[in-house]
Amino acid sequence: MAVIRRRATALVGIAAASALVLSGCAASEEETSSAGGDSGSGSSEGLPAGCEAYEEYAGLSGTEVEIYTTIVSPEADLFNESFVEFEECTGIDIVWNGSQEFEAQLPVRVAGGTAPDLAVFPQPGLLNSMVQTGEMVPAPDKVESSVDENYTPDWKLYGTVDGEFYAAPLGANVKSFVWYSPKTFADNGWDIPTTWPELLELTETIATTSDVQPWCVGFGSGEATGWVGTDWMEDLMLRFQDGETYDAWVNHDIPFNDPAVAEVLAEAEKILKNPDYVGDVASIATTTFQDGGSGIVDGSCAMHRQASFIGGILAGDYGATIVTPEDTDVDGGITTFYFPGLSADNKPALGGGEFVGAFSDRPEVEAVQHYLTTAGWNNTKAALGTWFSPHLGLDTANVADPVNKVAVDILQNATLFRFDASDVMPAEVGAGSFWREMTAWVAEDKSNDAVLDAIEASWP
Repeated sequence: MAVIRRRATALVGIAAASALVLSGCAASEEETSSAGGDSGSGSSEGLPAGCEAYEEYAGLSGTEVEIYTTIVSPEADLFNESFVEFEECTGIDIVWNGSQEFEAQLPVRVAGGTAPDLAVFPQPGLLNSMVQTGEMVPAPDKVESSVDENYTPDWKLYGTVDGEFYAAPLGANVKSFVWYSPKTFADNGWDIPTTWPELLELTETIATTSDVQPWCVGFGSGEATGWVGTDWMEDLMLRFQDGETYDAWVNHDIPFNDPAVAEVLAEAEKILKNPDYVGDVASIATTTFQDGGSGIVDGSCAMHRQASFIGGILAGDYGATIVTPEDTDVDGGITTFYFPGLSADNKPALGGGEFVGAFSDRPEVEAVQHYLTTAGWNNTKAALGTWFSPHLGLDTANVADPVNKVAVDILQNATLFRFDASDVMPAEVGAGSFWREMTAWVAEDKSNDAVLDAIEASWP
């Protein structure tokens, strides 16, 4: 089990200058602990000069907190860098233990009595199962209050099990994007749509007044072919139905062939099964999701609905340049706009994220879990690059990537946020019949009713 431990050289000078103070802090730990109380809060007595921002974590020098996670190098290096000042100021050693075997090994460690102090859960299902072991610790009041203040309620919902709050949000990803070329749009005088009806109107305009195909789409992904179609369904479920209906659909409290789901598939059909909009419909099933977006780079298609990660693929494999919407003179320049709702003020978001839950209630564990919910840490981490979070105090000025800036804006202004449904549904459906039937829908022109009935029949 590889343990990644890193200290940034930029703070070596500070560490050396503070050595005497830190040793004094260790020598007077009993005194500072009495000032800080059991929660680890207290005065700045014993902290190095310039560490006043961390005084609520005083009195915990010489302790260690393990964070177990799926995130390994090189991404893990940036997490370790983001902790440096906190560690130097508080004396708490954060051990970032990244493992690609996390999901298999965490249950083993918990069962064997060697649970980590904190675990970063990449999806709510594993969190739920770990809570059922009885070994997890509900989030302290201080952590819960911080989450209530700094995140929208939907994020707290995903860290809650059986009405008890356990895990605070960490990073995020967003899927509710439409990728496009600002140059192609500017050259043709097309405006960014702000509602679903406007998006349909723009689609028809492009189809009837230009030589550009309105949409490029690819469902192909090897054994996972079809997941792109499920993402379309999920985003539209959030736009045409409310959060309660979405949750009922995910949990099978309503059948998969319920009229609410049928309405959504019919809306998706308006674009995805119209050859005037997507070209040869059947070929969508055999076009890889990577190739599916390539048309916006060379200008042969206008729009591509896909999550934020596709930008890196299109840049690396197809010569795209990630730009801002204002960069209208860059050949091959691509960026995103929000996949719109039914009205301009209806702004649901589809995506995912990680959650930090505890297996220990030691004061230093609470301190680290709380620190990860602060605006200070979230802005420090984002400024290091390639990362963003749903924290309401995250300043987009600290987010360099223009697409991630849009993602943060979407999350901070979302009227509703939900996880990718196929990731939460039983595997037989979410990664099985849902993928297969969406593929058959385009490849075989399988009817809407037949698709939904088949998925419903597969539910375990």
